[in-house]
Amino acid sequence: MMRIIAGKWRGRALASPPGETTRPTADRVREALFSMLTSRLGSFEGLHVGDFYAGTGALGLEALSRGARHASFVENERVALAVLKANVATFEAEYDSSIVPQSVENIGVAREACDVVLLDPPYGAGLVPPALARLQAQGWIAPHALISVETGFREELDVPGFSVEVSRKHGKARLHLLRPLP
Repeated sequence: MMRIIAGKWRGRALASPPGETTRPTADRVREALFSMLTSRLGSFEGLHVGDFYAGTGALGLEALSRGARHASFVENERVALAVLKANVATFEAEYDSSIVPQSVENIGVAREACDVVLLDPPYGAGLVPPALARLQAQGWIAPHALISVETGFREELDVPGFSVEVSRKHGKARLHLLRPLP
């Protein structure tokens, strides 16, 4: 069972979809990711967080629990989208979040750029470079943004227009933190 790790919702359970279509980020990997982010950000207070390929919404809800001002969830898989909506409702986070039922690859123009971008696409599908290019072109990534990308542990990441600040292996996952180049 997945739970929120820290903040105002610490310990509360998250629903997850049945089957194999969604691969939720393991609690220990999420804990490592948020430790890496917090060491660089200091706090999530007042930040706009984008959770792309959101699945259950665990990453964005974790950020809201830790004080983020708003979370934008982007998910288009039908079953995952239903679970995401249920999790947002369970946490009564409707006013602090928006759900965009679209694919990241076809996403429209952002209403507001994100300070933190959380990208957790299917492993090994080559989606990260085109997704980041699309998000940047559509105004989703603030110039100062910190971007987290989760990939399979063997996947290296080289994305034009972005610098990799750190890359760490955690079990079957690799966490990469990137920044947009000026």
